[in-house]
Amino acid sequence: MLAVPAFALQVSDIPSLAEIQTLADQTWVIDDSEVLSALTKSTTASKAAKLAEQIGIDVHVVAIQRIDLGQPASEFAAELFDKWFPTESDKANQVLLLLATEDHRTAIQTGSKVKELLPDSIATSIADETMLYPARKANYNQAVNEGISRLEAVLRGKPDPGAPLLVVEESETSNYATKEETEASSSNVVVILLLILATLLPMATYYWLQGKP
Repeated sequence: MLAVPAFALQVSDIPSLAEIQTLADQTWVIDDSEVLSALTKSTTASKAAKLAEQIGIDVHVVAIQRIDLGQPASEFAAELFDKWFPTESDKANQVLLLLATEDHRTAIQTGSKVKELLPDSIATSIADETMLYPARKANYNQAVNEGISRLEAVLRGKPDPGAPLLVVEESETSNYATKEETEASSSNVVVILLLILATLLPMATYYWLQGKP
């Protein structure tokens, strides 16, 4: 869809929304990375179309391969947002979700009317947590599906489901004793010492008495 060079993508390489609309007949999901499944794209496009129709907010999900490593994803997204929507009025009802697959990076941009429903703190969490966590494991469909689902819920005034909980995987065995193991070990040592003393003291006393004149 995009005229993508062999190197990192620049905002200038991305066509205008009008051109994309002509080429793809929709601008809800722009998958230049070619990693999103047909189901993910159709589901996301359907949700975006309903949001536009029912609450007047346009959501655009852009999946590309990579951007310049020296450029933050948020900066790239802001530049693309400015290109597609030059004025504040143009931006007002717009949301841009960016996913750079080879870089495993995400970003979001929102307009002023969107911010009334979607605070920046939640928007940032959607990009940096809900989408980024699975994207780092190359689970790009999960990143988009969960990102758009959380976004949709908040825009519709439902409770924010929040970011996914990170599960810290623990190894089956550990080189470090637990508190209970340490306390049990200390108790065993004390018992053993008492048994040794109980055995040695009478013997020492006996030999001491035998040695007296």
